[in-house]
Amino acid sequence: MTRSILAPVLLVLASLSANAAEPEAQAPFVLVLGTAQDGGIPHLGGTTAPDLAARRDPRLRRLVASLLIADPASGKRWLVDATPDVAAQLERADAAFPPRIVAGGRPKILDGVFLTHAHMGHFLGLAWFGREVYGADHLRVHGSQRMAEFLQRNGPWELLVRLGHIEVVTMQPERPVELAPGLSIKPFLVPHRDEYTDTFGFEIRGPNRTLLYIPDIDKWERWTTPIEEKIARVDVALLDATFYGADEIPGRSLAEIPHPFVVESIARFAKLPESERRKVVFTHLNHSNRAALPGVPERAAIEAAGMRVAVEEERIDL
Repeated sequence: MTRSILAPVLLVLASLSANAAEPEAQAPFVLVLGTAQDGGIPHLGGTTAPDLAARRDPRLRRLVASLLIADPASGKRWLVDATPDVAAQLERADAAFPPRIVAGGRPKILDGVFLTHAHMGHFLGLAWFGREVYGADHLRVHGSQRMAEFLQRNGPWELLVRLGHIEVVTMQPERPVELAPGLSIKPFLVPHRDEYTDTFGFEIRGPNRTLLYIPDIDKWERWTTPIEEKIARVDVALLDATFYGADEIPGRSLAEIPHPFVVESIARFAKLPESERRKVVFTHLNHSNRAALPGVPERAAIEAAGMRVAVEEERIDL
């Protein structure tokens, strides 16, 4: 084939290849911004193996559990839970998917925040959007009816509302919120220690895949919905792994802070087909949970059971 004939053929093939790759590049995705329980790793006053390892090696540090939902087609970004690590987490988000520039030249840092509940690791980061730090302009903060009322009635959150830094939006359980064409988030109630608000899990549905997010729940058995039914509906299930077992925190009763132990989840999910177990990805690990470390027996047991621990900054395509 002569050069004059070959050149147009190569041009067509390159065009077809670019067009084929374009939809995938424009597909929404979730970025895992953190995987630790509310206090992070290393933890305040913590002397467990994960704490000590993280102090020696910054690569083993874990930020508090949070997600970024990104939609390249529109350039929009949403945060799931505003943690005390929000500043570092939004730097991670910027590196993976920079915010778009809007009128006036200021980046649109976020298009909204979705809150699971009012425990410290999940909503204290809202303070960073006030006038002392970022000074957001009517950032939409979505939560349950009780969460909305809590933010509107209690300081310092009511000041964020009063000054127009955040705009509280009430979500209804089981009613999806459309984020962009083909992209939605649906809240559902889960049993948890609801001192101030109730607790949401989320189902994040994209054009190709769906992700389940339950960072906090008391016990699978206390939920009227079998967790196996939720796993069957999705492609990836990011689930509560706060504690590996019952003996992690000497001197404290874990009955006061119930979560599904990882060993309980492994035993329960062992009945599932391998394809279903492969969907399970553990997050929200307490500093006492040795599965936060690579190469330990606890991590090996999770992987041998066909599941895994979430990796910070991993991308999950939707």
